[in-house]
Amino acid sequence: MSKIAVVALGGNALLRGNQAGTIEEQEQNTTETLENLVYLIKEGYNLVISHGNGPQVGNILMRNDAGESMYGIPQMPLDICVADSQGGIGYMIERMLRNVLQKHGIDKEVCCLETPVIVNHDDPAFKNPTKRVGRSYNKKQADELASQKNWIFKEEIKDTGSGWRRVVPSPRPIGILNIKVINQLVRQGIIVIAAGGGGVPVYIDAEKNVRPTEAVIDKDLASSLMAAEIKADEFYILTDVPYVYINYKKPGEKKLEFINHADTVKYLNEGMFGEGNMAPKIRACLNFIENGGSKSVITESTKLEDKSYGTKITMEYED
Repeated sequence: MSKIAVVALGGNALLRGNQAGTIEEQEQNTTETLENLVYLIKEGYNLVISHGNGPQVGNILMRNDAGESMYGIPQMPLDICVADSQGGIGYMIERMLRNVLQKHGIDKEVCCLETPVIVNHDDPAFKNPTKRVGRSYNKKQADELASQKNWIFKEEIKDTGSGWRRVVPSPRPIGILNIKVINQLVRQGIIVIAAGGGGVPVYIDAEKNVRPTEAVIDKDLASSLMAAEIKADEFYILTDVPYVYINYKKPGEKKLEFINHADTVKYLNEGMFGEGNMAPKIRACLNFIENGGSKSVITESTKLEDKSYGTKITMEYED
């Protein structure tokens, strides 16, 4: 049987930091990233692709602000904005991927799924919102919005000065509503695009109804959960560095090409991985192998075909 790999595309796969974010730029970036996945497809892997949505959902929230302030159009809640971004980005990935497959003479079907991801409404994260979303406001604007909408703001200090941004909870994902569909499709050889932006955050109430919640789920953690639940063989996180390092940009910097579960946990507990960037990816990789996955890989998309690149995390060191 074909192996299954879940591939989580990082934010730079769609939009680079020095770009304006036009659709032409995003389509070009997406195509270049997807070209690197052809190697896995030719190796016989069935793929599930997930993606980030940070800049895009931020733009949707700013359009919300503009529509409300200029034309009185009611703002949409965060779960709808995440779903909007899933649809737009997923469509773009699907269209670009179809073109890449056609170019390489590969006959594969592609399917994009809107993906609700379940969280626990009692998750401690709801009492400590930390995830910044949307635009930056001055103190007066932030106070007014906090009063009107019950939003929570935190100050953000940058080189250009101080601003206030809305923060929302980032609860841990505990389930994926359409996981059976994802599993069935990928095992038929269909390339599935799912769990974009960490999924649309929902919870199940006492009457077993699906309810929305104002939150943002970590994309890599949701992707690793999806990978574990469909019993994928391998889990890839594509980012902007070819390896994971300890003591990154410090004395004693060391790249990690192979690392087992015990050493990964040790380095994580010692604070060797930055909480703002690599630590969440490491936790996602650990989650996958702790739940039966064979191997997690963190690397740069352009290095995927060269197996000498990338940090490979397994339960035990491979012989």
